[in-house]
Amino acid sequence: MIFNKSSGILLHITSLPSRYGIGDFGDAAHRFIDLLKKSKQSVWQILPLNPIGFGNSPYQSYSAFAGNHLLISIDELINEKLLDPNDIIDLPAFNDKQVNFLEVKKYKEKLLERAFQSFEKNNQDYNRFNQENNEWLENYALFMALKTYFNHLPWNKWEKGIAFRNEKVIKLYREKLKKSIEYEKFIQYIFFKQWAKLKKYANSNGIKIIGDVPIFVSYDSCDAWSNPDLFKLDELGNPIVVAGVPPDYFSEKGQLWGNPLYKWDLMKSDGYKWWVERINLNLRCFDSIRLDHFRGFEAYWEILGDADNAMKGKWVKGPGEDFFNRVINALGDVSIIAEDLGIITDDVIKLKDKFGFPGMKVLQFTLEDLDSDDFYPEKFDENTFVYTGTHDNDTILSWYGSVDAVVKECIEMCYGISEDMVEEEVVWRFIELAFGSNGSVVVIPLQDVLCLGGEGRMNTPGTVGGNWEWRFSFEELSCDRVKRLRVLTERYNRVVE
Repeated sequence: MIFNKSSGILLHITSLPSRYGIGDFGDAAHRFIDLLKKSKQSVWQILPLNPIGFGNSPYQSYSAFAGNHLLISIDELINEKLLDPNDIIDLPAFNDKQVNFLEVKKYKEKLLERAFQSFEKNNQDYNRFNQENNEWLENYALFMALKTYFNHLPWNKWEKGIAFRNEKVIKLYREKLKKSIEYEKFIQYIFFKQWAKLKKYANSNGIKIIGDVPIFVSYDSCDAWSNPDLFKLDELGNPIVVAGVPPDYFSEKGQLWGNPLYKWDLMKSDGYKWWVERINLNLRCFDSIRLDHFRGFEAYWEILGDADNAMKGKWVKGPGEDFFNRVINALGDVSIIAEDLGIITDDVIKLKDKFGFPGMKVLQFTLEDLDSDDFYPEKFDENTFVYTGTHDNDTILSWYGSVDAVVKECIEMCYGISEDMVEEEVVWRFIELAFGSNGSVVVIPLQDVLCLGGEGRMNTPGTVGGNWEWRFSFEELSCDRVKRLRVLTERYNRVVE
């Protein structure tokens, strides 16, 4: 499918302003939607909303279905009388430029537990939510209750009976952890209720939300624990092989992600039921979804489970066309964007094109490819989402400062962008280059709209620590920047009426 000509902003929820140390679904999110509307944007792209695990990464989650409780708005809970204003009189002085995940988690969980005590469990809406989401919610609530009970150890380090899901032992723990399980269900109910309200507000203001679905799940996840047969694990529950990518733009030794790999043949036997349910849930939550690492559906990089790096892996064929045929047969038309960055072969392109999925172009990559037509954004395929950068890239300003002289010379010769210009103008010229491209949709990271340098980078692939923490304030998003966005959107006919 080809999207209408339009534009929008890439910003994760965690980066929104909030007095609670992390962005959430409250007033700031609604205010951001108002600013998107004012600047004539029609797309808000976010990162995965699942519960964060290792490294606070939204791509290493405890569940492919559940929501991140840290995104729940405390102010909304006060409005709903689940909390009292006096409950937040001890509010810490959180850093408004960075998320301190440890401190935020400690503070917000205390308030969420208090809200749970106030909640009326015999609630018709709550009961309906539990029934509709029973397929994943029961296992997830038990998994998280067990994580707490076993001091957050990975599931394969738990007591053997529960780690390997002995039915009698599961029954015992369901009874023993009954209150904790109910708490986890309550958290998910509130999460999805608040998210639905925010999405409804976005849609009513002409803003479509693009979600993000990672191809792989974390090893220490409810998904691997409750469905071990779907993954390549040994008899002790350890991954036999894991996911990653070979040496690439971001890393000389490749990236060792460590996610367990799927048994695609087994998944095929039931019509990829787990995946169909996962995509269905995401398409109910978002207007469109970006499938991260799309190339992995055609072929993925398989690395031995005990490897130290990703260099000695091998390409293994993925489910390919059969997978998407089954998904479309089950769900009908699906609004999917293929993240087709990295090592892309003709077979990956054929798979994407067969189903009409739009791909991605990132100026930081294309402008370094001097011998390719991709150097010229006006030559991009129309069925393309165009970015100055993604969450994995540096900001466009920091990138421009680091590229070699030959690239800078070509950029100046073709596009008139030079080091002699003031930094803000350099950034806006790159933004305009994206807006003027042939791609149907342009998405600009908010960090670039704010003209930030490396301090605005969201994630550096292959590194641990200091990632996913960036936040902004509304004072930075000045009237002048909102106006410039609106002018570009109008100039390049990207306003969606």
